[in-house]
This record gives sequence, structure tokens and C-alpha cells, in this order.
Amino acid sequence: MSTPRTFTVSRRGLLAAGGALGVGALLTACGGGGSKGSSDASDGGKGGPWTFKDDRGQTVKAAGTPRRIVAFTGTAAALHDFGVECVGVFGPTRLENGKPDPQAGDLDVDKVTVLGNTWGEFRVEKYAALKPDLLVSNMFEPDALWYVPEESKKKILGLAPSVGLTSARVSMLEPIKRYAQLAESLGADLGAKKVTDAKARFEQAAETLRKAAKANPVKVLAASGSADLFYASNPAVNADLMYFRELGVDLVVPEKLDKGGYFESLSWENADKYQADLILLDSRTSALQPKDLAAKPTWGKLPAVKAGQVTPWLSEPRFSYAGCAPLLEGLAAAIEKAEKTS
Repeated sequence: MSTPRTFTVSRRGLLAAGGALGVGALLTACGGGGSKGSSDASDGGKGGPWTFKDDRGQTVKAAGTPRRIVAFTGTAAALHDFGVECVGVFGPTRLENGKPDPQAGDLDVDKVTVLGNTWGEFRVEKYAALKPDLLVSNMFEPDALWYVPEESKKKILGLAPSVGLTSARVSMLEPIKRYAQLAESLGADLGAKKVTDAKARFEQAAETLRKAAKANPVKVLAASGSADLFYASNPAVNADLMYFRELGVDLVVPEKLDKGGYFESLSWENADKYQADLILLDSRTSALQPKDLAAKPTWGKLPAVKAGQVTPWLSEPRFSYAGCAPLLEGLAAAIEKAEKTS
């Protein structure tokens, strides 16, 4: 179903600053409670019973390894990187020009059934027609499957078992590990050259970023812009920002966080509250880009903007080594070139 224009604008503002909504009403609460789970998988793609304990604390069971998997687009992209293919996806998949959305990663979007491309859109009948064995999505809040609409979740979750993996309030290494565990349980070979090469690239990228942050300790602000608000993201909640800090990146920590803790929303008049040498700017389609922000007088006055030190930030990473390595490399390169603005 289509999302009303007023809701879309509101959602973009709430989504803007760092990968997830901090408002429970806009998230899909589903499944039981429980602490972060661990892999409890049998079968490994060889037939026989299959189980997996997800991060809701639920142990999902099936008579055999799920083959017809449907997932949030970024989730499907991460599973693809580990060697598992999905038959259907939901969430940002195609741009208006028909090209793949950045969150689709290396997915061939022409070979998967797209159940919905925008927030609130999930074609339940089309999902049922896929005869799904398993649904998988991220969780930015406990027990909340990302992009599964609240109004239709009962029907959706009644059609197949589901797995939710935590993607916030833990460092980026944790969801990567969990996606690897899920992929392996679904039959992926984590020793495949594609996977090991990606892991080696990721580890090298992490070391490069560590060295860059130490050699050039500039102040970095992760942010996003909407028509009415400028969002300063919280590096204590977002998985990627948490990991960047562990590697030594000096990230601005907002003082007055919105509900959920993901960001501080600032009026454009107050967009200069936090000074930074480098801005990581949300590059998702839900957020305004530099060309859109040029009309905002405050934007142009920010030290990092005046210095030309703004770099893209895919604030909803796909949690695989292949998906996250370029993010580390891009940030390292931006830090290496950045200069102090004061």
C-alpha cells in the first residue's frame, strides 16, 4: 500500500539520522522478548531438521533448510554476499530511474520478486504466492522486524517462520557475525574464496581506518538532512558508528537525544550547534543530498561544508564483510584528506 505523503515526510525525518527510527510506533513489534541469541543451527544445507536461534531469543525450526527466503533488501544483500540467495525482498530496492538502490548491494534486483519498495509497502498476496520458507530482517529496536508493516504483520508472520537480527546498540562486527552464522546455517560456505577475500579486505580496511584516525584526528559529525531538520547521529547507538569509534574515529556525540537515542534533531537555524572538520552525510534516498541542501543558508556556513569536507554515509549498512569494507575505506580516505577547520 502507498504511504501518505505526510507520513512519508515525517518518516524521512525520523529515518534521517542513522539507520533507524527511534520511535516505537513506526516500528513493527513482533515475536517474543529475549536477549541476543546465538547460532543454534543443524543441517548445514544437507537435509534434515533446521534450527536457528535469532536475536529475539526465539529458536526457529523447520523440517529442512529453508530455501525460499524473503528478506529486507539490505538483509538479502548481506546474505547474498555470504552465498545465500533470496527469492523476494521488501524495502528500498530500486531507485526512481530503475537502477538498484544502494541498499540492494550486489543483488541482481531483476531476479528477485520485489514486494515493496517504500516504507509501509508489503504486498502480502504476492508474498504468499512465493510460498516462503523463511522471512528475515534487521531489528533496530528489540523484537521489531524492519519494514514489516504493523497493520499487516499478523498475516505476514503467519505465512512463514521469521528471523530477526539485531542491527543497533551493538558494534558492527556483531551483526556481521550473526549474518555469517545465519548464512552458514542456510548452507553457505564461509570458507569460499569470495567470502574469505571479502573478510581480508574488511580487516585491511579496518586497519587503514585505525591508522588514518590516529594520524589525522579530525572531528567527525555523522548527520542527515531533511526539509525541516538537521540530524546529528549518536555514535553510541548506530552499529557502524560504534565500530568507527572503536577504531579511533573522533565522532561528535549529540547532547540532547530524541526518543530512541539515535540522533538529536536540530532546526536548520541551529544546524551549527556541533562543529566538525568532516561531515558523514546520510546518502540514502530518504535523506537530502548536498545539492538539495545548498539552498539551506546554515548548511553552507558549516566549516566542513565550506572546506569541501563532506563524504557520503550509507547509514544502513548491509552487514557483511563485502558490504562494510567499502564504508571503512571511504571514511579512511576522507579522514586522510581532511584538514582541521579551526
